[in-house]
Amino acid sequence: MDRLTHPLRARPVPLNVARAGSLERVSVVIPCFNYGRYLPDAVSSALAQEGADVEVIIVDDASTDSSRAVAERLAAASARVNVLAHAFNRGPVATFNEGLAAATGAYIIRLDADDLLTPGSVARALALFNAFPSVGLVYGHPVHFSGPRPSRYRARVRSWQVWPGNDWLAGRCDSARNTITAPEAIVRVSALDGAGRWQRELRHTHDFELWLRVAAVSDVGHLRGADQAWHRVHAGSLSSSIEPLDDLHERWAAFQMLFGLDRQAIEGSLAIEDGPTLLARAKMALAREAVMLASREYDRGGGSMTAAAEFRRTAISLVRDPRTIPGWGGLTRRMRRGPSSVSPFALAPRLSRHVNARIRETKWRYWGVN
Repeated sequence: MDRLTHPLRARPVPLNVARAGSLERVSVVIPCFNYGRYLPDAVSSALAQEGADVEVIIVDDASTDSSRAVAERLAAASARVNVLAHAFNRGPVATFNEGLAAATGAYIIRLDADDLLTPGSVARALALFNAFPSVGLVYGHPVHFSGPRPSRYRARVRSWQVWPGNDWLAGRCDSARNTITAPEAIVRVSALDGAGRWQRELRHTHDFELWLRVAAVSDVGHLRGADQAWHRVHAGSLSSSIEPLDDLHERWAAFQMLFGLDRQAIEGSLAIEDGPTLLARAKMALAREAVMLASREYDRGGGSMTAAAEFRRTAISLVRDPRTIPGWGGLTRRMRRGPSSVSPFALAPRLSRHVNARIRETKWRYWGVN
């Protein structure tokens, strides 16, 4: 169960839209690699935001399609768009960090070139930031889509939720899951600076690790009821290419960096309150998920016993005594019974997993946690 049971809830108040020239500056950093076909829509969604002075920084990571030409055309059409270009491919982390170094805003949004901001998303986030100066990270709900961009979205914020950062961090350790896709989040630069500012070199969880660090130094706010971004799901996206076992290992790598167990994190590492306890909880959450995934391979017809063994080994590597992992006894019984294609014993676990997944999805949609 998520431990974020008592967030501060507040009714949203409208953002006072100031005179032109006195608006708060928000920097939208758009890393781009071979997404020239999506780039105009991403940039347009950022420039159309009201209630803020938005600058867009496109960083082309040596694309081999028309991305750079498209970016330069967009920059020629608007003085608010700047373009940086790599001579060779450096990857998503270095690409974002370069855009971040060039940003001049007090707030930062990372917007992948295939995603879009919903109308009013920046103003909705700024209203919460202005009401709670201790908040360093604000996020809402992203609408996942494939194919044509949806025309409908929820614009009304029903309430704000504000958590002390360490409470939100504790919740993430208890679930070991990322609750933020990326484009629906906006970060205060002063909180970024306090957290070490830069993304660290992780293949898939660089965003996740950064959110955790920001929560370690500031409070976290959630916009309940509003859709803050459109996140495109397609075969070429990074989030679609990771296998469950790799995902587990990547999330473990993020926690290792966060708690200073990785060489990258040694310099400038954060002193996190109750760090050893939080780390132990994250390890148990990952081990619990590994056991569940191993059990699923035994329960479903045609499951891979090689994958089951890998999940089991991952669980054992994370905790001192695997017998303390929830579900370990059930996995042991499944191993003795062996894989079954039509086992009646598999129906109840499958139903339980399905129900739990739906509960997590509902909690994430309405409360921003899972």
